[in-house]
Amino acid sequence: MMCCMRRPLSAVAFCAALFAAAGCTKNIPNTTVKDTPENRAVITFMENYRNAVESRDVGALLAMAHTQYLDDNGTPSGDDDLDYRGLQKKLGRWRERVTDVRYEIKYRTIAREMDRVLIAYRYSASFRIAYDEEDQRWSRRIGENRLVLLYDEIEARYYVLSGM
Repeated sequence: MMCCMRRPLSAVAFCAALFAAAGCTKNIPNTTVKDTPENRAVITFMENYRNAVESRDVGALLAMAHTQYLDDNGTPSGDDDLDYRGLQKKLGRWRERVTDVRYEIKYRTIAREMDRVLIAYRYSASFRIAYDEEDQRWSRRIGENRLVLLYDEIEARYYVLSGM
C-alpha cells in the first residue's frame, strides 16, 4: 500500500519541480528584462541616459547620440525627421526652456537585431517649463518609447541611433 501512495506523491513532487524550474528565469530587478550581462550593460547605459535627462546635461546626451542619429518620429513624411544636427538644436532649446526634470523609466524589453539593440520602455516625465522669468509650470507626460542603440565594438560602448 505504501508503494501506491509514493507514486502519486512523486508525480506531484516532479510537477512542482518542473514548475519551479520553469519560473527560474530571473529578470533584472524592477524590470521585465531577462537578467543577462548584455542586458545589464544596456540598462546601465539607459540609466546614464536617464540621469543625463534629469540633470539636463545636453553635452552628455549628445555624447550618447551617434553622429548618424536619425529619428523619423514615427511618421511617413520626412518633415519631422530629426538628425544629429537637429538633435543638437532641439536639446539646446529644451535646456533653455526646461528648468527641472524628473524622469522615470520602466524597462519592458531589450531585443537585438543584427548590430542594433532595441529598448522598449514606459516613461513618466515631469518637466518644469519656463514660459518667462515669472511663469514656470510643471508638465507631466507618461508614454511608451523605444530607443535604438548601436554597439561600437572598437570603442566598446553604446550609441543612440534614434529615440531621444
